[in-house]
Order: sequence, then structure tokens, then C-alpha cells
Amino acid sequence: MTTLAPAISSSRSLFTRRQALAASAAALGAAAWCLPRTARAQGDGKPLRVILPLSAGSGADGAIRAISNSLSKALGQPVVIENLPGAGGITGTAQIVRAPKDGSVIGVVSNNHVVNPSVYKNIPFDSLADITPITILGATPFVLVAHPGVPARTVQELIAYAKSKPGVLNYGSSGNGTILHLGAAMFVDQARLDIKHIPYRGMGPLMNDILGGQVQLGVVAVAPAAAHIKSGALRALGVTTGSRVASLPGVPTIAEQGLPGFELDGWIAPVGPAGLSKAELARLYNGFKAAMEMPEAHDALIAQGYEIKLTPPEQAAAFFKSEAARMAQVVKNANVKVD
Repeated sequence: MTTLAPAISSSRSLFTRRQALAASAAALGAAAWCLPRTARAQGDGKPLRVILPLSAGSGADGAIRAISNSLSKALGQPVVIENLPGAGGITGTAQIVRAPKDGSVIGVVSNNHVVNPSVYKNIPFDSLADITPITILGATPFVLVAHPGVPARTVQELIAYAKSKPGVLNYGSSGNGTILHLGAAMFVDQARLDIKHIPYRGMGPLMNDILGGQVQLGVVAVAPAAAHIKSGALRALGVTTGSRVASLPGVPTIAEQGLPGFELDGWIAPVGPAGLSKAELARLYNGFKAAMEMPEAHDALIAQGYEIKLTPPEQAAAFFKSEAARMAQVVKNANVKVD
């Protein structure tokens, strides 16, 4: 901060009293502009448009809607959520990257954002260069589950059984190229199993058919599966995260059951278009940070099954790059294809 020199004498003063007061006011104004702008409404209170390239009722949709009121309070502006699903998230994301660069429109993307470049041939944007990551808001764990009819209670028992009956078992997913597909494909690839993939249109139909035994296996989110696991309708074989999950304390990780390095979770991340100014990036990041300090939003996200992350923008950008490279290798190893 610039420091004003003291006056030498009343006659040789560098500033008159009026000039000094004006200079002080200007300095205070500049300092205020440099502070986090979470309390100052963008665009004089105009709504913040949040595009979700995912369907209503999805995990990310529920999470963002659960914290929207707190985010609105933190930013000092209304928050309007718009679902634009389609093509694995490409349809909605295309709108995000073409949005104004003034912070009036952002989006919330998930794992599929860094998966899509490896599974789709033609994407009308660069998944890394055309966005500005704001933060990794949170992540939710997955679990490998089996219908009780499968004679296996651990990952090692499942591997042994599957190898004794190649081509007999199948696993379902929420759709070709989705993160649940890749999670199961990672397992099948690393364990070197012959198990058939059956894609569904979403998590609901997938869960119904695993419960009904039409498919024997699947990687699913922990939150919607927990009650079925507790009742015995599903059998949890291993969680996909690097450490055990608090809601399933008795279920070991897949990594500790013979597949070291196996780690995957479902994350959500607010992003803006490329070229978002540093001031707007800071304002939006601080807005999410302030919102998550409010019990209403914090508890709601935890209730949705998320672990709160809130990584700074630069760390979020680095994470996007590393995950894109990692998922590209997963897709290649598992020979994942989307028609």
C-alpha cells in the first residue's frame, strides 16, 4: 500500500487538507475493490445463471440446488439453475464455453467433462482450454456392488469366481462412457476379467436391475445404495476411493483388496468460460467458499453424500488436466467406445 509522506511544514505541505482527504478516499476505494467481492452483487444484482449439462434429479443437480440459496446470499444476487442435458454433457457445456466472460453465466460439470474427449469423436470445444475452473466443490464415493445371488463377499472372491466362469457375469452402468461405466471398466481391466457390459439410461434403471438380478454387478454412488446395502438387497464388495468411507465403515477399499492404486470418485466443479477475469474468478470462488461456510449449505451437501473439497482455482485447473490424462488412459485400456 502506498504511504503518504508527512508534511514538512504547513507552507510546504505536499497536499492541502482537501487533497489529502481526496487521496485517502481514493486509496480506500482501491483497497475495497481488491477485497473479495462476495458481498457485492455482480451486474447490480442481476441473476447468476448456472448451467447444468446434466439432467434434473442427477446427483450434481441435487447438490447445486441444495446450496443455491446460500450461494445467492454469499454473492448477493439471485441464482438461476438451468438443466441442459444431452450427449454426455456436451450440449450444455457448449453453452457454458460460449457464455459472456463477465461472470454472469457459469456451469457445474462432473467427471464426464474430462472423460468426453476420449470417448466422443467430435466435441465443439476444448474441454480444458475453453473453460475456467472455479473450484472442485465436492466429491462423492462409489462402491462396487453385487446382487446377493453372486457367490462372492469380497473383491478377491469375485475375481476368483469370475475367472472360473468367464463370460457368465455382467455389469451394468448408467450409460456408455459415463463415470460409472469407467469405474466398472477399470475394475474389469485391472482384474483381467471377462465380464459383459450392459449400459442403461441413467442411475435409476441401473439400480432397479441390479436389485432385480437382471445384472449382477455395478459401480454405483454410495448415497443411493447405502440403504439397499444395509437391508441386504445389495452386497457391497469394495469402495472405489483411496480410503474407507464413513457411511460404510466395514467395507474395505478395492485398492486394499489386491488392486493397488485403484481410486475413483464422482466430483462436481463450477466452471466459467475461458477468459474469465481474475476479479470475477475470485468473486465466484469466494462466493462458493462463503456459501459452504453456512450450515445450511454445508449440511445439505454432506447429506447428499459429498465430501466438501473447495480447492482454489489454480488447483482445480491442475486437477482437470491430470484427470483428463488419467481418464484417457482408462478409456484406452478398457477399450471404451460410444456409438
